[in-house]
Parts: sequence; structure tokens; C-alpha cells
Amino acid sequence: MGTSISTLLDRTFGHPRGLLGRIGGSLMARGNGATELHVVEVARPGAEETVLVLGPGPGVGLLAAARRSGTVVGVDPSAEMVARCRERCAAAGRAGVELRTGSAAATGQASGSVDVLLSVNNVQLWTDRNAGFTEAFRVLGPGGRLVLSAHERWLPVSRHELAREAEAAGFTRLQTWVWDPPGRGAGRAAQLRAYRD
Repeated sequence: MGTSISTLLDRTFGHPRGLLGRIGGSLMARGNGATELHVVEVARPGAEETVLVLGPGPGVGLLAAARRSGTVVGVDPSAEMVARCRERCAAAGRAGVELRTGSAAATGQASGSVDVLLSVNNVQLWTDRNAGFTEAFRVLGPGGRLVLSAHERWLPVSRHELAREAEAAGFTRLQTWVWDPPGRGAGRAAQLRAYRD
């Protein structure tokens, strides 16, 4: 019996592992890099802030956040991507970044311990978005901010519906917009910023 397309996509991008995971990681680093850097710019993490990156993939955005902030934690459901992040950070001399396996709904982070939470091109992979937004709200401290970006065409709901889901979890001051990454063939990104007041 053959492997289904959805299983191949999951092994490549959803929960990368093995050869397909390594290929997916390389594609993500190239395809998502500009968006990840943009999301870090939008979030503007400060030198004393703690940043949590959900689904950092191969670590392009995580490394950019580490260059600007005090503490960075990356949580990814894929052990393959955690290893790729660790390699990227070590090669850049950023060995102090904390990396672990986990999910949007179960980050392993203490309540109120995060100032900035970033998520790029993985909200569509969350098995339970309500649980993911609830967890994001729980780990962010007062005044903390969530910045989320996803390929607009892969979003399971509109960006406005995504904002309503974040609001239902307790977030305030929600903003949504679209951003066109530079480069040929780059897909439009739907983006969201929200605060935990």
C-alpha cells in the first residue's frame, strides 16, 4: 500500500523527519526566511525580553529573535527541526537558546513567562487552534504580544476569523493585515498581532 500525499506532506513540513524532513527544512529556510525576519521586526523584541517561537522549523526566525532579545525558546513538534535549530544556533554562536519538542497547545512554558510569542507558517498545522491560542495567552505575561503569520492560501479560516479566535482566548488590540514577501513566487502572508493586557 502506497504512502498518501498527506502523509508525505506531514513528514516534509508538518512534523518533519528523516530525509523528507531535511528536505522540508531546507525549503522552509529558503521559503519562509523573509517572512520570519519580517515577523521579528514587527514584534520588536527587546534585549531584556523572553521570546517563544512556536514551530521554528530550521530556525531562521528563532536566530533573528535571539540576536535581539535576552532569552529565546523554540518549541517544535519535530525532533528533526529542533536538531536543525540547534545546529543553526550553534553555528552562529548562539548556544544559549533553549529548544524542545512540544506543540502550540503544550509548550512546556511557565504561565506568564514570555514577553513575545512568534509563529510563522504553522497555525494551519495546529491540531486545535483554540487550545493553541489559550496556551499562547497563558504563557504571555501582561503586556505580552503575539505575532503570527501564515501563507494566506493555506489558512484554514480567514485572517479575520483567526483574530476572532485569538480574541476568544482573551487577546486584545488585535490587528490583521497581509504582507507580500519579496522574491519571485513568494506567497502572500496573512498576519496577526495581538496583546495580552
